[in-house]
Amino acid sequence: MAENGSPATPPPRKAEGAVLTGKQEHYLKRELISQQVKFEITELNSPTALQRFGAPFRSDLGEVSPLDSDLPILRYIFVHHVREFPFLDKANEKEFWQDKLQVFLESFANKHISSSEDRLEETKRRKLSLKCQKLVELMMVSGIPTASGYEERIRFSELEVVDSGAIEHGVMNTLPEGHYVNGWDVNVAGVRVKSVKRTIRSHKHAEFILRVKKKGEIEHFIGRRYGDFSRLHKRLRTELPGKVLPTMPRKNKQSSTASNIVSGITGKDDDASSISSVSTLAIDTQKLTVKDHRRSASALSLVSKGSPRSSIDGRSMDGRPHTPATPLPENVVLFRENQRISLRAFLRTLLQQPQIAHTKAIRDFLTLETILPSDADVEDISRRKAMDEKRVEEQKEFYEVARKRAAELDIYMEQFRRDVVESNGLTKLFAEIKEKEKIEDLTIQYKKFAEWLRIEVAATIYHLFLAEDNSPELFAQAKSIHSMIPYTIVKNAIRFANPAVVMSKILDIFTAQPFGARSLLQRIFAFALNDGIRNFQRSIDALEAKIADPVLCQKLKQFIEGDEELKAAIRLESDNDQVDIIVAILRSESIYPPLDSEQIGKVFNAYVAWINAVENVDEDMKQGAELFSYMKQLLKLYTRQRDKAMMLGMIEEPVTLKLLKDLFTIFYEPLVRVYKSANVYDSVTDFAVFIDDMILVVDKCREQDVSADPNQTVQAFIDLCQRHEHNFYKFVHEVHTHDNGLFTQLMGWIEGILEFLRQGPKAGKLDINALFAGAVSVGQLDQAKAVAEIDSLIAWQEARKKWHQDKTRQKMAAEGGSSAGLETVPGALAFNSNDFGLDAGDLQEINYDDDSETGDENESDDELDPIAAERKRRARRQDHLRRSAGEPVKPPVEEVWKLKESFLSMLRMVLSE
Repeated sequence: MAENGSPATPPPRKAEGAVLTGKQEHYLKRELISQQVKFEITELNSPTALQRFGAPFRSDLGEVSPLDSDLPILRYIFVHHVREFPFLDKANEKEFWQDKLQVFLESFANKHISSSEDRLEETKRRKLSLKCQKLVELMMVSGIPTASGYEERIRFSELEVVDSGAIEHGVMNTLPEGHYVNGWDVNVAGVRVKSVKRTIRSHKHAEFILRVKKKGEIEHFIGRRYGDFSRLHKRLRTELPGKVLPTMPRKNKQSSTASNIVSGITGKDDDASSISSVSTLAIDTQKLTVKDHRRSASALSLVSKGSPRSSIDGRSMDGRPHTPATPLPENVVLFRENQRISLRAFLRTLLQQPQIAHTKAIRDFLTLETILPSDADVEDISRRKAMDEKRVEEQKEFYEVARKRAAELDIYMEQFRRDVVESNGLTKLFAEIKEKEKIEDLTIQYKKFAEWLRIEVAATIYHLFLAEDNSPELFAQAKSIHSMIPYTIVKNAIRFANPAVVMSKILDIFTAQPFGARSLLQRIFAFALNDGIRNFQRSIDALEAKIADPVLCQKLKQFIEGDEELKAAIRLESDNDQVDIIVAILRSESIYPPLDSEQIGKVFNAYVAWINAVENVDEDMKQGAELFSYMKQLLKLYTRQRDKAMMLGMIEEPVTLKLLKDLFTIFYEPLVRVYKSANVYDSVTDFAVFIDDMILVVDKCREQDVSADPNQTVQAFIDLCQRHEHNFYKFVHEVHTHDNGLFTQLMGWIEGILEFLRQGPKAGKLDINALFAGAVSVGQLDQAKAVAEIDSLIAWQEARKKWHQDKTRQKMAAEGGSSAGLETVPGALAFNSNDFGLDAGDLQEINYDDDSETGDENESDDELDPIAAERKRRARRQDHLRRSAGEPVKPPVEEVWKLKESFLSMLRMVLSE
């Protein structure tokens, strides 16, 4: 029995007569595929890459056979999954792929737009390239099987991430206490009324009482007004410039009504005992029964939780007619309750980000000016805590009721899952939708799927607009946006206008080139780019004046405008000698003119002062480092100015406009034709009616107190979805009926990818054992060394998985024990990655290296002086090193790579179809 978190280690399996075990086969295949994918993605930057790609791209050497392609993996993906994508399959081979797209991409590659190495920042293109590399590697490793059939991966005896359950996660953020977020347990526990004396009379305002506890410390209370929260928000913007912060909740003076919980909590019914208990209301018992979800506030007591509840049809959960309890309990109004829970959600959202949680602004806000709650405050806090606990119970009960209803459909959902997973499953599903006009006409498993989907959507609406602390704020925003959308105008615009023609004419206006002159679109782009170039030039002129040495400036500019071979050589020299790129450029004899001894001394002294100024906050050294700072700024400005000039050249090229028009024609026009013929405009009205109805249901449910019957609440949202599901189905049916085969093609395209992942390429499998044994037999490979390297790769992958597992658990523990990506609505439809041919462990590893060494290009860094920017860059690098400390390092691999050429030949054959 394996220990928790440790790899399960069954006896290694291998095919009869095989040299390698199944696990060794897999990780050797994986390493070789990984290196090939990395090579191919990097090679795309080459201007000649597409010429070595194969059909449909042209080559100076004639058509390139799949068995000769330098990029077999990308060629296979392009031929089978890009070129066959609906819309693109109609594109003309010569006119679109060769004369436009290939010309455009080769032109872009020849421009040599600056990369991460040029900028010292992780460019967006670099990040996109790494993500593409991981996805392609995942696809090939999962899709191409080995011939032995014994391929296996590292397995762990338990889940990589301990799933604490969807129900617990769904209610975690609303717990009144015990929910630590980055070391803070904070609850907006109560609200009291404070009087402030002004010039003439006293004014009353609400003060929110916060209960604050840090791990290992005693809890304390503080009082904060709404304006204090607003000032915290502004202070965080100052302390963390550029940081994306959650929106400050709007001021909400509404109070909430709850059943009289005083007698159940404190044993007394004294309305004057709390400032928050400002009124009591009598409830008309005739309004307790709900019809069509038009229900007044329930007056059922919170204390008798097990008593029968009013249901949709006026019956209790046990089926008996509802008899109102007597005598009627009184209601308590909790002052500014909605504002309290929205501010709690705001605070906890802030604290979820470690960088914010450790700021001085947060620390001061949560620790300064503590208060001692009065007896009335304690009573109010006790009531609101009981309300919070009841909300948590209601949410759990809601999810449990919804889950039980979904579980009743398990047998049908399993049949539906099998139908989708099997060959042509998606095509069969959409064929059924196209054939049947109503949900009632569908076959039983599809009908039950619609019923399951109804429950899922109902639970999602409940979760978004009713269950969470920030639900009132989100619901108010949704209502506001809904009230602003002119649905009638949108409907008529779609109904009477021809969007395809309108967009086509607009595009003609922007792309027309009268008498060969530049088009309007080119002029707009050129204006924006030229404006940027002029701004850069003004900054460049100012820096050149400060440097006051034309030779230094000239050498930097020549480097930026030089060819790629020269740049690569100087960068390599900079790395080998561990000096700044500026020093490597200025001392290089490959860039004319050479520096004299005085200039060399000046640059060297400036560089030494720069290093000291960055590493030590010393104003004297900072003054000596100014020259080097100016040169670093100048190099960056030269680089960006050249990038804009290159982009301007791309815009000026005629092929760019032609490609844009072709892409519009290929993608936009078919969709518009489908929507036009399917009378999509009717669905605009249907959507508006659904939102109106949803707002009504949510409002009525919000009017209830927390003692409402969860079964009744579930049914209210399910009925909402049921009233409108036929309109949604009609929309999908109409679009599919008039799609001219478009959606059938799209489903076929998706199934083609799934078929590859499940079955692999049709041309065969990779015989890794034969590859390995053949290389050993001809003396190409040292068997002992190669097996040792493969075993070291397996051990590294094993340790890496364990390290990431432990890191994830530590993060979960620090943030309160719940991961952010868990399911928050009940569900019975259990698809998993293996259904689609993807191993769950491989899928998880995509995110292992997402923490890049530096952040994206940060425009705010441009506002800093170069010394401060360099300190910031080094701090980011140190932060990355800290976060990745202890992560297992990939072992050196040399012997295995001797298989590269023979593996590439085998891979070409397997992917040659």
